[in-house]
Amino acid sequence: MREKESHPLISDQEITSHDRDQDECGWRSEGFMEEGRRLLGLAMPLIAVNMLQYCLQVISLMFVGHLGELHLSSASMATSFASVTGFSVLLGMGSALETLCGQAYGGKHYRMLGVYTQRAVVILVATSTGLAVIWYNTSFILVSLGQDRDISDGAGDFNRWMIPGLFAYGILQCLTRFLQAQNVVVPMMISSGVTAVFHIFWCWLFLFRLEFGSRGAAVANAVSYWINVVLLVVYIKFSSACAEGFTGFSREAFSDMLGFLRLAVPSAMMICLEYWSFEMVVLLSGLLPNPKLETSVLSVSLNTCWMVYMISVGLGGAVSTRVSNELGAGNAQGARLAVCAAAVIAASEGVIIGTATILVRNVWGKLYSNEEEVIEYVAKILPLLALSDFLDGFQCVLSGAARGCGWQTLCAVINLGAYYLVAIPSAVLLAFVFHVGGMGLWMGIICGLSVQSVVLIIINLRTDWNDEVMRAENRVRATWAMEE
Repeated sequence: MREKESHPLISDQEITSHDRDQDECGWRSEGFMEEGRRLLGLAMPLIAVNMLQYCLQVISLMFVGHLGELHLSSASMATSFASVTGFSVLLGMGSALETLCGQAYGGKHYRMLGVYTQRAVVILVATSTGLAVIWYNTSFILVSLGQDRDISDGAGDFNRWMIPGLFAYGILQCLTRFLQAQNVVVPMMISSGVTAVFHIFWCWLFLFRLEFGSRGAAVANAVSYWINVVLLVVYIKFSSACAEGFTGFSREAFSDMLGFLRLAVPSAMMICLEYWSFEMVVLLSGLLPNPKLETSVLSVSLNTCWMVYMISVGLGGAVSTRVSNELGAGNAQGARLAVCAAAVIAASEGVIIGTATILVRNVWGKLYSNEEEVIEYVAKILPLLALSDFLDGFQCVLSGAARGCGWQTLCAVINLGAYYLVAIPSAVLLAFVFHVGGMGLWMGIICGLSVQSVVLIIINLRTDWNDEVMRAENRVRATWAMEE
């Protein structure tokens, strides 16, 4: 059981002493290696969690693919629409807890983890109600945007049946951040693994045994998200590891909603602006000459990119947790060490993944298509994908550090500039003016990633981590006032 300090605030003298100790021993190779081990110990289960949660949609589409081309097209369209208008929004808003819960845990203010999480659940459920209206009108929106009527109707039917899963997904984001902030990640991995295994059964049951058609995949998605939520709720309720973090339902969850939104809305913008730009590239590929080839290859590239991205997301979550914990504990140099160690790990991972991507370029396309033209095009674009994966992994770590510090508003502005003032215009210029085609669209994304990475590197190099400790302390001070 953790021993709670009599007062959560940390004096300037303690911070200075702690920093001096870190300067003397924390930056030795032993300290750097120890931090690397901590990060990997957090990151590996988080990578597994992200992979397992991401594979739910993939498994569903695999089952739907056996029903016919129209069903697969409708389900794919529905999944993309759901990601853009629902899942990415809730994922972003839930990320605000990485700052709040992480710093509260680092400052040994354990009870507030449960309060923050309950507040987030209330707000995300309310947000899900509004997003559900959009999902209910998926067919109308897609037809209004010029999409095929039959595919749009199928996508609309799919998303209507998946609406219950939207609420579960929002709650799931809150619960995972609650556990992640406390470095409790293995139970999340287990619950996600159990959910993924049973998801295969649900897909078979609803699609083929009960003959629900493609809507059966939507029902399976909703059921699986709720199962994951129930498993985590049971763990949090009965596990001694969460006894201090969750002490029961609190009225404080309904207070300071605006304060949470001031962090949650920029968090959502930060995530959505990045995700939407990648989806936009696929839409732009449909305007190129030979759109079937371009869209197919860009879809393969995007799916490959998202798969690799799950590794970066796990590492980003780990560094977010380490930075927020260290700042909450008043350890400025510990937070800085975590960022540096994570950057080295990300660079190493990027080199390994990039090399592997280039080595398999001639066979990767065969996993998606039997068309020689598609296979050759995928082989040409994969070196670009290798570069983008390297940059994406690097910026994901720095973005994770930013969430740990509470820089969501700043990062939202950076992402707006990097993707919508640089990436998309560059993609359009290269693809349609210089006629580079789909490769030009991906080059535009690389331009945006480069700008984003450089700006984040500069910001981290210029950061006064003692100031960040004081900002975290102010959040702890406000929390202390609420408890009093």
